[in-house]
Amino acid sequence: MIFPPNLDLNTLNNWGKNTMTDFLDIQFTQIGEDFLEATMPVSNKTKQPLGLLHGGANVVLAETLGSVAATLTVDPQKQFCVGLEINANHLKSVRDGLVRGITKPIHLGKKTQVWEIKIYTENGELSCISRITMAIMDKK
Repeated sequence: MIFPPNLDLNTLNNWGKNTMTDFLDIQFTQIGEDFLEATMPVSNKTKQPLGLLHGGANVVLAETLGSVAATLTVDPQKQFCVGLEINANHLKSVRDGLVRGITKPIHLGKKTQVWEIKIYTENGELSCISRITMAIMDKK
């Protein structure tokens, strides 16, 4: 397992209080041996003017998942993680319901990490795929 063994969903969901994560109603829903999962409602907060899930909301969900996952793999007394680059391919539009994002590591290095995030519709259709590169920074 790459995440701390005593980690629970309440802890993850409390990290986002009073942040964009909270504003967009992103909720962590599952912690696996090598993945994190979170959901986000498709609502007026996350839609663009045509009534579709905004691509930027997908990126917020993806960055939230990748950043939190990366942070969980380092010693918080010694290091922290910041995003270097993120990309997203929007494959299927979503008009309503809930989307579910799952992140898994591609590379866990000493100075950088790369995480893949797949975002699915309620019907299990892939709607977005994203990749984030994280820098591992030493605390001074």
